Amino acid sequence: MTTTLLMLPPQTPITRGWAKRLAAAQPSVSVIVAENETEAAGAIASADAAFGTVSSALLRTASRLRWIQAPQAAPPAGWYYPELIAHPAVVTNFREIFNDHIGAHIMAFILAFARGLHQYLPQQLIREWRPAPHDTGVIHLPEATVLIVGVGGIGAETARLAAAFGMQVLGVDSRRRDAPAGVAELHREDALDSLLPRADFVVLTVPHTPSTEGFINRARLKRMKRSAFFINIGRGMTTRLDDLVAALNAGEIAGAALDVFEQEPLPLDHPLWTTPGVLITPHTAGYGPYLDKRRYDILSDNCRRFLAGQPLRNLVDKSSWF
Repeated sequence: MTTTLLMLPPQTPITRGWAKRLAAAQPSVSVIVAENETEAAGAIASADAAFGTVSSALLRTASRLRWIQAPQAAPPAGWYYPELIAHPAVVTNFREIFNDHIGAHIMAFILAFARGLHQYLPQQLIREWRPAPHDTGVIHLPEATVLIVGVGGIGAETARLAAAFGMQVLGVDSRRRDAPAGVAELHREDALDSLLPRADFVVLTVPHTPSTEGFINRARLKRMKRSAFFINIGRGMTTRLDDLVAALNAGEIAGAALDVFEQEPLPLDHPLWTTPGVLITPHTAGYGPYLDKRRYDILSDNCRRFLAGQPLRNLVDKSSWF
């Protein structure tokens, strides 16, 4: 019996290439490439599996659908809607493909703060030669503590790198029970408030879920050391930017580095652009080589597993969105 995999729109040369490779590698799979919503609507009823975004309209007629491969590691809010959560189809995602790239990006932020680059970069723009007083403006990393909120693949890689610089690594995670290499202490999520005052760097890697939306707020920022730095490379909706700006302006934390924001692109008139002690990158922490190969490898491996009735990689708890 042939298994049907539906590649949902929009299509790109990359996804069309994946479809051809999958069809060649798995002769018992019929791969259908839907170029538009009309084609998708005509094919979804016979699909056993789908790659892409399944709208509520498509889901209503997806009577055979048993597996959906999400096109991202953490799809945006709204991707998991009530009907999809209740549907028997399982969902997998592309988590783990960014671990090395984002881990390096986080360490770049930590090193920049530790060596005062958040102060010197603005001075460079105005050609100002003003070194900080001797023995100030530097954080000695072997004496520093980093709190990683979310110790999944990205958090674990960050822990490994931070530990290599001699940092003490604290971790908070809602699922993990075993501390990965480099993590000195692993705690449940309810310990977050008690851990914030211990950290010189607080790193957020968590996805946007119903429980993480806006959970970094003014009250939690006030629990941090005044000398500490906040870093968010997870999802923008986890952090209230108005609260972050207020905390920075009040001197309640020393600085912040952000790759993700509540609104993207960050509006031109947003105060974060000009707030001292802030480093901004435009949602590029995950950039790097080999990503499309890693995506295809997960899709292909899950297709093989699906045919064999084996457990799929990167299964999602649909009610938690990750």
